[in-house]
Amino acid sequence: MIASHLPVLVILIPLLGAVLAALSRHGFAAWLIALLASAAMAAASLALLFRVQAEGMISYRIGGWAPELGIEYRIDAFNVLIVVLVSVVALLTMIYARRSVLAEIIPERIAWFYTMMLLCVAGLLGIAVTGDAFNAFVFLEISSLATYTLIALGRDRRALVAAYQYLIVGTIGATLYVIGVGLIYLSTGTLNLGLIAERLAGIEGSRALIVAEAFIAVGICLKLALFPLHAWLPNAYAYAPSSAAVLLASTATKVAIYLLARFLFTVFGGHVDVGALPIGAILIVLSVAAMFIASAAAVFQNDVKRILAFSSVGQVGYITLGLALANPTGLAGGLLHLVNHALMKGAAFMAIGAIVLRAGTAKLDELSGIGRTMPWTSAALTVAGLGLIGVPGTSGFVSKYYLILGALEAGFGWLAILIVASSVIAVLYVGRIVEVVWFREPAEAARASREAPLELLLPMWVLAGATIWFGIDAEWPAGLAAAAARQLLGGAP
Repeated sequence: MIASHLPVLVILIPLLGAVLAALSRHGFAAWLIALLASAAMAAASLALLFRVQAEGMISYRIGGWAPELGIEYRIDAFNVLIVVLVSVVALLTMIYARRSVLAEIIPERIAWFYTMMLLCVAGLLGIAVTGDAFNAFVFLEISSLATYTLIALGRDRRALVAAYQYLIVGTIGATLYVIGVGLIYLSTGTLNLGLIAERLAGIEGSRALIVAEAFIAVGICLKLALFPLHAWLPNAYAYAPSSAAVLLASTATKVAIYLLARFLFTVFGGHVDVGALPIGAILIVLSVAAMFIASAAAVFQNDVKRILAFSSVGQVGYITLGLALANPTGLAGGLLHLVNHALMKGAAFMAIGAIVLRAGTAKLDELSGIGRTMPWTSAALTVAGLGLIGVPGTSGFVSKYYLILGALEAGFGWLAILIVASSVIAVLYVGRIVEVVWFREPAEAARASREAPLELLLPMWVLAGATIWFGIDAEWPAGLAAAAARQLLGGAP
């Protein structure tokens, strides 16, 4: 009986947990509630994965209403991958959060912090599972409002400015998205993604459809921080509390990419160009720009969090490049990099959060030699950095290899060269971190530090270990990504 309601339970569990955490008003009780809710959510998402692999696509109709009248949740090979990713990362983040939050959040606000984390996760999962375009907007706003609050709860006063900047940009993005959805509704008379795809078949070249796609694409690209729409992201990641930065860097942009892919491939007919609007070509140009310009900006940052933030913008470029290639190998590479980047960036932000806890700073020039006093934490940061470069033996190498093959399959040899060349820039900013952390004499902050506690190291090394494991044996994640790519290219919602 419970198994039949898993699509809605993955959302209801964090929502209920958020209510209980808010009512608890006590920091430890709120953390325990959030941890238990996250564990139940992760178990439900894994059960959904196994069910989809055994049975195929799952349709869950809210209240039993027909899709034309009500809201339908649809779980397939594509979005179940996102659901599992968000749930597992959320669980690891909750394990990591307790010590980190105690050091960074005012005690009276800790319960609200966990409430917002659960609301953010509920919104992200809702975006992933819903089959209704307007319902996706509702969940997008739930996750966004929770995210603004999470960032603003940081003790640094600049966190308020970062949250405000994100609020402005996020509101613009959401407005553009909902305008596009409205135009689609006027053209088709439905908000169900599957029915929209069917009814658009006969009106594919209409001006309203082209405008709708443009509004939706730009609105979502603001949310996923595609270059040059990324200005909100560096400050948001740099000044957010460490646990919030881990969650957002690993999941928020990934879910936005999912939503973009769902519209481009499912709603707009299994390809990325509609009428006279060359979305594919535009995505290739912007993706390459992100891979080079954002990565180059990371080289000149002194705050490690800002280095990782600009790196995220560049890495998003690799994922959207896979979408733009729109062939089985390239798309699988993009989706695989989506998963791998969540693992690598989650481990990296956990590591720098632990360093901030012990050393009190994220400034690179103040972290000289900290690898000697925090070897396990620094090793996890190094592993994540090697994955961002795409060094063989890490998961980042596997996904970039798929992208190179996809570029060659599409006849874009020059693009394969650019993928390799852009990875060289990652060598520069990762190399700076490695050189300072491991090969310099310990600075005052390093000498005063000691290794991070086990409850921070454990989730950190689960993600760092996965970065290594999936670089050696990528069969399982690559198989899931390939199945998701086939689902998208088949055009089935």
